[in-house]
Amino acid sequence: MATIGFIGLGVMGRPMAANLVTAGHAVTGFSRSTATREAATAAGIPLAESMADAVAGADVVITMLPDSPDVEAVALGDGGVLATIAEGATYIDMSTISPNVSRRIAEKFAAAGHPVLDAPVSGGEAGAIEGVLSIMIGGDAATIEAQRSVLEAMGSTITHVGDAGSGQVIKAANQLVVATHLQALAEVIAFLEAQGADARAGLDAIAKGLGGSTVIDRKTASVLAGEFGPGFRAELHDKDLRIVMDAAQSSGAVLPVTSAVAQFMRSLVATGRGGLDHSALVVLARELNGAAAS
Repeated sequence: MATIGFIGLGVMGRPMAANLVTAGHAVTGFSRSTATREAATAAGIPLAESMADAVAGADVVITMLPDSPDVEAVALGDGGVLATIAEGATYIDMSTISPNVSRRIAEKFAAAGHPVLDAPVSGGEAGAIEGVLSIMIGGDAATIEAQRSVLEAMGSTITHVGDAGSGQVIKAANQLVVATHLQALAEVIAFLEAQGADARAGLDAIAKGLGGSTVIDRKTASVLAGEFGPGFRAELHDKDLRIVMDAAQSSGAVLPVTSAVAQFMRSLVATGRGGLDHSALVVLARELNGAAAS
């Protein structure tokens, strides 16, 4: 069993850390927000008073934070993980950030003698709670094997996808697919409603054919009920799509459909709905079709 410092106990990090506790690992968490600290305590996660206290003595340090600047500050800043991590301890970043930032962080930790993995996840809050996340990992294969019991406490699919930063590239691609499926779901609902068809029956039929997807399976019921409590906030998916588009621009890749979907997600955030679930794209689809959002 590992001794783990877990930094970032939000919607995703909290259940991930709780699953590590349940698996028998010695976890010490840290989060700056009073609300997240209270929720973590209620979930049975031991807390440290400072990030340095959570990191000190841990043989594995995990971060699960919102964006690239957050991870850079926590990983490399004054009093951050690199400055306080124990000699030879492993650093695993499970946030979704820029591949270039991830590579830069990996270089710094590797130069200081620390095994490092970028291991972003897919599966949303439900997958985090159930411990069935898909974890896509960049880094050394031997490090993955050494930390397999840690990773398997949080995910059911552990995939080594390449060298440092590769996990973030694959996660960006995943977010591209998910956003496109969500926009398709939104437009299908708007289309069915405009035709006077039974949207629920129609989506049930589509789900059983070639047009089916995990997005339809997981999001249909809540979307049709008008429930947009965030399993994954639109503002975070907006951030992820900016990562995709920035990476595409740097490599010269042309992604016209992704560009359009990114604009819809950006519009959702710009109209004050960034705190809603990313499936709230259906709200915009209905408004574009002159229908009141449910």
